[in-house]
Amino acid sequence: MFKVQKFLFILLFPALLLAVGNEVNAAGDTSLLYFNPEENKADVVYINGNIYTVDENFSKATAVAIKGGRFIYVGTDKEARKYVGENTKLIDLKRQTVIPGLIDAHLHFLSLGTRLLQIDAFWKPKEEILEAVAENRKKIEPGEWILGRGWNQEVWDPPLFPTKEDLDAVAPDVPVVLTRVCGHATWVNSKALEIAGIDKNTPDPVGGEILRDENGEPTGILTDQAQQLVSTKVPDFNEKRLEEALLLAQEELFSQGITSAHDAGSNEEDIQRLKKLYQEGDLKVRLYVMSRVTGRPSSQELVEGLRPFYNKGPQIGVFGDRLTVRSIKLSLDGSLGARSAWMLEEYSDRPGHLGNGKLTDEELYQIVKEARLAGFQVNSHAIGDAANRQALNVYERVLKELPHPDPRYRIEHSQIVALEDIPRFAKLGVIPSMQTVHATSDKNMAEDRVGPDRIKGAYAWRKFVEAGSVIPNGTDAPVELVNPYHNIYAAVTRMDRGGKPEGGWYSEECLTREEALRSCTIWAAYGAFEEEQKGSIEVGKLADFVKIDRDIMNCPESEIKDIKALLTVVGGEVVYESK
Repeated sequence: MFKVQKFLFILLFPALLLAVGNEVNAAGDTSLLYFNPEENKADVVYINGNIYTVDENFSKATAVAIKGGRFIYVGTDKEARKYVGENTKLIDLKRQTVIPGLIDAHLHFLSLGTRLLQIDAFWKPKEEILEAVAENRKKIEPGEWILGRGWNQEVWDPPLFPTKEDLDAVAPDVPVVLTRVCGHATWVNSKALEIAGIDKNTPDPVGGEILRDENGEPTGILTDQAQQLVSTKVPDFNEKRLEEALLLAQEELFSQGITSAHDAGSNEEDIQRLKKLYQEGDLKVRLYVMSRVTGRPSSQELVEGLRPFYNKGPQIGVFGDRLTVRSIKLSLDGSLGARSAWMLEEYSDRPGHLGNGKLTDEELYQIVKEARLAGFQVNSHAIGDAANRQALNVYERVLKELPHPDPRYRIEHSQIVALEDIPRFAKLGVIPSMQTVHATSDKNMAEDRVGPDRIKGAYAWRKFVEAGSVIPNGTDAPVELVNPYHNIYAAVTRMDRGGKPEGGWYSEECLTREEALRSCTIWAAYGAFEEEQKGSIEVGKLADFVKIDRDIMNCPESEIKDIKALLTVVGGEVVYESK
């Protein structure tokens, strides 16, 4: 009798399993999935690596297992092999270094792409830029404008603003518009001024300046709001070219190991264009988009222009955790290079000049309050100490009236900050979103602008960290090259890529290598409320990582800037591999 029962059990056992499994699955319980030996296996397993996880303890691993776009195991080769099944890819990292997918906490995604379609004036000598303008003059079609970006007079000898006459000499009959590296000044020729209707009688717009010679004639340099006088006349790129620009920007990011970026200002048209490319499967980079109003709007235009975003509400992790729109971008001043950053006291190298504030305290308060009620994070561009103080004061006022347990309001750049204001950031929960490479780019002119006392609160990363702040780190591309290793090198050494000055510029503000790597990973994720999803290599997080060509934690300091991405992975998918 026992043998018959045993025979029947063996015969019926598979059917029983199937029946139970069907009931369990119908109830939504996956506890019996272990009956399929392949269910717990990974899609891909990487072994034999030098992996910096950037978790809380900054622990290391040699292997990871990935399934469904997320890490399901992080640890040793031996344990990782248990996740290898019949259909699992097993990849040997050959002891090369792996770090979390890098996050650029502040860049301009579309502008990065359009820059790749224009004259690249980035840090080039004036003569070379003028040669490029002359070459473009030979190629353009009737009605087209010559556009470019990236010039910086501070690297020229002498370090003086250029003039319209420089451009007129090589392109007198077509409009030329070249944006400074910072984006807060534009160099134009006489033809562009003519089309824009700018002459000696044109008043400076609020929040901007038309630079003039001793006779009151425009020199060809427009700062901040004055740039709009010309930019509104420039023909728009067509949709095909704009989409091309976005995909070029994505290629640039992936080639550097950047898997996520905080886009510092996109309007509704920009966001719809992004959504189209995500829907078509062409965009794979993860973007945290700050909503903005097009151009350089007045306070009332800002209020009205932001309301459509509020009406839609926050959009978090759509298109498979690729796109989030839950914050707004404001601009409170200009740039230090253009002397339009808003200062508490006059510029040391331009007496009587304080720069350009963009909004009154009351105007800013109304905007921040409305964003708070709509559930949106606020990110305010502030470079000068007056602009930073204004942001802190208004944030504090709104948070007292409308308390929030975790607002994570940000100040983008936090470049020149009064020493007494630095501790206020951590106290208020305000995040200083900084770009460490700006310090080494600006070092030749920053102290000239603000003098020896105020410079102590400039690019003050160590002071911020010791006061309890975390610093999301970005490149501000296309203001700087979209290269995170330049950022990390600048953070660790306070030297430019030529190794100057020896020993570092105000080296007491350096970050450690661990802090610098955190600033481009987990701290950047925190700045976007995404630290539970990305920023470190941990079980359950998105499988975003980059393999690089040397050990970032142990290579000579001078080599950090030369690091190259070998392999970039987003959600377990290889999106870039060096040739």
